Amino acid sequence: MEQNWIWKRLRRNGADRKDERLMEQIRLENEQIEVTVNIHGAELRSLKSKADGQEYLWNADAKYWGRTSPVLFPFVGGVKNKVYRHEGKEYPMNQHGFARDMDFTLISRSTDEAWLALEDTDETRKVYPFHFHLEIGYRLEGTAVRVMWKVKNTNEKNMYFAIGAHPAFFCPVREGEKQSEYFLKFKDGEGNAPESLTNTVFGEGGVVTTQKKEYKLTDGFLSIDEHLFDGDALVIEGHQIQRVALTDPQRKEYLAVEFDAPLAGIWSPPKKQAPFVCIEPWYGRCDSERFDGELKDRDWENALEAGGEFEASYKIIIE
Repeated sequence: MEQNWIWKRLRRNGADRKDERLMEQIRLENEQIEVTVNIHGAELRSLKSKADGQEYLWNADAKYWGRTSPVLFPFVGGVKNKVYRHEGKEYPMNQHGFARDMDFTLISRSTDEAWLALEDTDETRKVYPFHFHLEIGYRLEGTAVRVMWKVKNTNEKNMYFAIGAHPAFFCPVREGEKQSEYFLKFKDGEGNAPESLTNTVFGEGGVVTTQKKEYKLTDGFLSIDEHLFDGDALVIEGHQIQRVALTDPQRKEYLAVEFDAPLAGIWSPPKKQAPFVCIEPWYGRCDSERFDGELKDRDWENALEAGGEFEASYKIIIE
């Protein structure tokens, strides 16, 4: 019962706050694009081209998925049986952590850049026993928005965490077209088109299996056919890719995500034919179905020494 109460306190996203949250927004712009960011969750809510007014970010239609671009922290994905262990004690944890459901504080803002911050509370420490300082930044760069992360360990001991992105983009982007006519286009860290990708296959309960599935690519292209996401997200591990683009039926890129993260998820709700695709740079991922260790031993987990800082970023580019 106490665990349920904790999560209700952390997930302050009920009807009583809905209208208030929608008003707590930041608008950034330059000559080419404009974006909107919610202070609640530090979530990117809109990305538009000024040239034609085209919206590229998913509209959070709850029929398919009621979010647009949640911040994943201090976990990416789920933990096995929704419980993890640290120093011999068990803690409850929902999928993707709690930052996406909390109110951030606006700490700086200009016409084309803003920074928001989140720190631990009495409630967060009941499910994540660390002090932390998290900052999320948005900076407009021409036709791109750079999303920046800063994590500081404010404990006197090591801190373990994961962080990731979950932006959703319209696909198809034009009326009268089908998602199954569109493509994903991949490049590796050298700017080359890989010949194939290896996906770590999802299993039951939001964890990955030990199975791998290989996808053959043609000049870096992968068709978004109607069954691509039947098994949930594609989990691409080990720096296989550093750039993912969405293309129209003529294979022309209209949006790309660039990153240095070691993992990436590609997702659309399984078997829903949802009109969007998520491209997700990750520093961390969900548990493996065979994992029974402690927090520090999780695959791809990040460690910070006392007082240490972690910084990373990714970029969304309108082509």
